[in-house]
Amino acid sequence: MWLSFSCKEEDCCRHDLPPKAKRFESFFTQLYSVTLASCNELICKDFFLSMEGNQFGLFATSTAQIHDAPTTGRAIQGVPFIEKITFHLLRLEDGVVLDEKVFHNDFINLAHNMGVFLYDDLLAIVSLRYQTIHILQVRDSGNLVDVRTIGSFCREDDELFLISNSQSLATSERSRLNSFPGNQVGNSHNQVNQDDSFLSGIKQRLLSFIFQGTWNEETDQAMRVQSLKKKFFFHFQDYVDLIIWKVQFLDRHHLLIKFGSVDGGVSRNVDNHRAFFAVYNMETTEVVAFYQNSAEELYFLFEKFCDHFHATSRNSLHMNFISSHSNNVYALEQLRSIKSKGGSFSQFVRKMMASLPFGCQSQSPSPYFDQSLFRYDEKLISATDRHRQSTDHPIKFISRRPPYTLKFKIKPGPEAGTIDGRTKRISSFLFHPFLPLALSIQQTLFLQPSVVNIHFRR
Repeated sequence: MWLSFSCKEEDCCRHDLPPKAKRFESFFTQLYSVTLASCNELICKDFFLSMEGNQFGLFATSTAQIHDAPTTGRAIQGVPFIEKITFHLLRLEDGVVLDEKVFHNDFINLAHNMGVFLYDDLLAIVSLRYQTIHILQVRDSGNLVDVRTIGSFCREDDELFLISNSQSLATSERSRLNSFPGNQVGNSHNQVNQDDSFLSGIKQRLLSFIFQGTWNEETDQAMRVQSLKKKFFFHFQDYVDLIIWKVQFLDRHHLLIKFGSVDGGVSRNVDNHRAFFAVYNMETTEVVAFYQNSAEELYFLFEKFCDHFHATSRNSLHMNFISSHSNNVYALEQLRSIKSKGGSFSQFVRKMMASLPFGCQSQSPSPYFDQSLFRYDEKLISATDRHRQSTDHPIKFISRRPPYTLKFKIKPGPEAGTIDGRTKRISSFLFHPFLPLALSIQQTLFLQPSVVNIHFRR
């Protein structure tokens, strides 16, 4: 709802708003209330994805996170454990829960949608604990349908092939042993044992790509062997130990997968961890590109084609207008200014690559963040959805056009400021995609109540 009030004075803009206008209910009205969490589950308040056209919304609930969980099967040691994670698909028109997808004894990073990526009607969910990428499709009927899983196996029939192959090996082994005198009885113990000694399918695809790339670098056989020893076999165990951190769609067929150490996969700050990026074709099950996070080639692709990494829907009305250094001259100037400051270029590249893969729906398409229209301090506010350090000073939005006047200000927190200046405060912002309306949420680190402000144009 939009705020409406009457004023009998001649100059209404100079008067304060009536008390009723300062209530949340003056701007919003509740359509429905839905209970999602059951038993010991809680709603993940940092997770939400909306489908194109706002027909459906995806929410998540989970039980408490357990550290130092015992590893079973193919579970990765050092990754936390959540007993139950449930994704709920709601019809936003009336709040009806249409479908659910449940993961048991797993770990999916739900904070700020990090472990989930939505592209058109395709949904990618990353299981950190079992190193599996689950690809689902959101049907028009409101059903979540499994399309494929990428991890231990890459094709649908990989597991069947391995089982049948091991059975034929066991049969041939029995036949061979039975051909020797004295081995006619009790040879059932010599069957081929099935264990988890194989590397996962995605890891084998990655190692094959690295091996072939190193092999093709040299034509001389002796030089080729030396290159393989130095670049592949010397680092073989390092590549084997890599785990999937994060995934995003580049299009309907290609995934950008970020690999790194176990510590980096569960850490909040991954800037200091070495990471690698792979482009994976889901249809051919091949890795088609591989880069380290300090690769200059990847950075130059990121600088020139940043919009391609956002992978927004072709049908999106608003998301295609987000400012980036590949479509906005002011954003490019800002990037070059950061690049020209002190520090090595490789360090700068690693810092920029830390943002990849981009979080799904993590950027606001609001025209107030269009850098061709407004200039603002990106340390305090930006289109990217993340917490920022809060100050008592209002955030200024200045026009890009002469005479570069101040257009408006946004002040998070209490109107009169805070008494204790030593208390650390953080703020986050929610902007409407196109209407002149925003919410600011200011929080302190000592469990004090959050301060929510509604910012609108009078």
